Amino acid sequence: MIDFFQNDTDENRQSLLVRARKVTLSALLLYDVEWKSIRFIQLSDTITYKVETDTETSYLLRIHSDRWSEAEIRSELALLQALSKSEDLNVPEGLASRNGSYVVEIDTEAGYRRPYVTMMKWIEGEHGSGGFTDNCVYNIGVMMGRLHEAAARFVPPSDFARPAWGADSFSREMVKLEQYYSCFLSEEAWGKYQKAAEKVLSELAVMQQTEHNYGLVHGDLHTGNIVFSGDEPRPIDFGRCGYGYYLYDVASTLLELYPKHRWALIQGYESVRKLEAGYVRQLECFFIMCMIGNYSHHSSDSRETSGLIDEQPYAQAYIGQFLKGHSFLFDTIEPVEIDRSPIGGTTYEH
Repeated sequence: MIDFFQNDTDENRQSLLVRARKVTLSALLLYDVEWKSIRFIQLSDTITYKVETDTETSYLLRIHSDRWSEAEIRSELALLQALSKSEDLNVPEGLASRNGSYVVEIDTEAGYRRPYVTMMKWIEGEHGSGGFTDNCVYNIGVMMGRLHEAAARFVPPSDFARPAWGADSFSREMVKLEQYYSCFLSEEAWGKYQKAAEKVLSELAVMQQTEHNYGLVHGDLHTGNIVFSGDEPRPIDFGRCGYGYYLYDVASTLLELYPKHRWALIQGYESVRKLEAGYVRQLECFFIMCMIGNYSHHSSDSRETSGLIDEQPYAQAYIGQFLKGHSFLFDTIEPVEIDRSPIGGTTYEH
């Protein structure tokens, strides 16, 4: 059988979206939802659509890629159901189909694997634009602390199945990046990435897991997965939720913030959950781990190459500070100078 998610070329992407549209229409027949419009959102680890009705209630329909098993998808929804019971969190919840199933398998074109589909209640809110205020960033930290507190209270059922984000997953990300790094890195820069990865793995090896610092995390808590209702941040897209250090989530968000806002987020987080002494060094380790992991994820998509190249002056500056053992999280870091070669060429650093 052919994987449903065949999107390695533009032609395959278009064919995939045609299949996905048909799957979406078939799936909607299985839910008690009187929909009036379907709007495509994005193609990533899932294909997502916003399903609007004649009421104020909207839904998110997700077509899952072949990388996630039914058990893993069910487990994600079980965690979300538990988190939704927290009065100070607003998270997506799964919607059962007419037969009571939260994960449905939909027929598709002959020869392709049937994909899993889920429906979720839409979380209203707007993505941050034009930069964040100090108060918004502080509130993100508060939300993150509450999220981790609620996740720590969750008692997983015996059949709970979610991935772990740590040394093994990071090693797999490096294996993938090794295939594609030449699209945006020089050989010299790649050598520094490898040294940084070795240092990340060595630091992970000596970290001690405790109930306070390790548990179920969002797994992809960048600002694109946070929407705002006024000043209230709401986390969305828990598709990568799994086991990991809570600082892994914190680092994912800090990647996109200026140093002063990183400190504001930490203050918000610590208003809910106090961090352990010496957390900065570990947080910087996860910062580099998340940054490299993000580049690995996007490296195979040629449409992302230009953006990866543009980020290297700062990325390689952070890696340089990390390799020297210099703390960098709350300081302004000067970018390194990168020569820009013609499109299709390789970047080289001074």
